Amino acid sequence: MKGNERRKEILQTIISTEKPVSATKLAEVYSVSRQVIVQDVALIRAAGYEIVSTNRGYILSEPHTPARVFKVNHTYEQMEDELNTIVDLGGTVVDVFIWHKVYGKLSGQLDLDSRRKVGLFMDDIRSGRSTPLMKVTDDYHYHTVEADDEETLDIVGEALADKGYLVEDD
Repeated sequence: MKGNERRKEILQTIISTEKPVSATKLAEVYSVSRQVIVQDVALIRAAGYEIVSTNRGYILSEPHTPARVFKVNHTYEQMEDELNTIVDLGGTVVDVFIWHKVYGKLSGQLDLDSRRKVGLFMDDIRSGRSTPLMKVTDDYHYHTVEADDEETLDIVGEALADKGYLVEDD
């Protein structure tokens, strides 16, 4: 089993149990050393999960909403389809951001979780009150997307890739 798969399973184990899960027990389950588990948990924490180490094992400190950042590129005309693809599959488009060569990270809060909200957002864009951030960077931009689970985020990523919107980060 690869490290990413193992970490996903470790995270699900910690999330789905109310009792602490020991590194020793996880090491036995995945046939790796305890130190590998400790490193895996450190990487899971780095991804934003509040995992606490207790004398009896690992527990989740607080509920965590799975989130992923997607780098995308599409035309202005495809913007509504991109956003609807995400919300139709169960994702919430939390924000949009770009990396500007002079200003650094520029972002805008979106919180789009339905076609209705996407439609209202698109009405604001079409009204000419503002220009989408993607226009500053030749249509390249990022979205933070939240969902109920990692599987939904995987499905969103696959759909964006199938439509040609997803950009593999270097």
